Amino acid sequence: MDIQAENNTAAAAPAARNAGGALLVLAAATLWGTSGTSQALAPEGVSPWSVGALRLLAGGAALMVLAFLRGGLGKGRWPFWGTLAAGGFVAIYQLAFFTAVSRTGVAVGTLVAIGSSPVIAGILGFVVRGERPGRAWGIATVLALAGCSLLVTGGGGVAIDVVGVLLALGAGTSYACYTMAIKVLLPGRSSEAVMAVVFSLGALLLAPILFMADLHWVAQPRGIGVVLYLGVVVTALSYCLFAMGLRSVPVASAVTLSLAEPLVAALLGILFLGERLTHTALAGIPLLFAGLAVLAYSMSGKRAV
Repeated sequence: MDIQAENNTAAAAPAARNAGGALLVLAAATLWGTSGTSQALAPEGVSPWSVGALRLLAGGAALMVLAFLRGGLGKGRWPFWGTLAAGGFVAIYQLAFFTAVSRTGVAVGTLVAIGSSPVIAGILGFVVRGERPGRAWGIATVLALAGCSLLVTGGGGVAIDVVGVLLALGAGTSYACYTMAIKVLLPGRSSEAVMAVVFSLGALLLAPILFMADLHWVAQPRGIGVVLYLGVVVTALSYCLFAMGLRSVPVASAVTLSLAEPLVAALLGILFLGERLTHTALAGIPLLFAGLAVLAYSMSGKRAV
């Protein structure tokens, strides 16, 4: 009996880690879902590229301070190409995402960007890391993507801009790619150290934008509030949570769980920005919930999916 109890305890440990990791990813995705609305609430005349650059600058600085308080960036060499790829894709994501949102609205821009990424992440995870997403991931992704499709195609009063949608697809691809790169960097390093290096590098790559942009809006209370919120909360805090969750969650599952982001973004766009969705679009919300529920439930099993 004691041996059986020990076996049950040992089997339950990975399940608990998987479930805990899934909750951390969901918490991060919820915070990310507020980014588009935050940008929309910034002062008039704000460039989406400058918002993305300042977000990385504030977030990278906050993460770097946290990393040093927690013991620095660790010892040993960082893989050059993996680190550069992570920082580069983070930078590309900011440019593509915030421009997409400014063109096609918070709800549609976020839904397309994050809704397109699970399939890309599943393919990358299998090809690069040999991760097999599993049946639960497939069911969850189909349900979530169906929900995203209804939200986009049934957008009613939400403008559908072709260029904006293409930029959102580019953002989704970048998101899947930098998630993969971060997963590669995590072993042997603290979560905050990895995120500090990646986002600081992304901020450095986008620094030239700040020399060309009109930044007078940052001096306004609302402007500096938006930058600090996007940098400290939506970037530094959320990506620390995401990196901690990513240790026990496969890339494909993490990206599918991140579909909570467009759900939050769509709801905030409706509640605070006056964006309107039709009944068809609203029907996509329970499908998204169902997809997330399937994957979250499967993550509480005895193995990751």
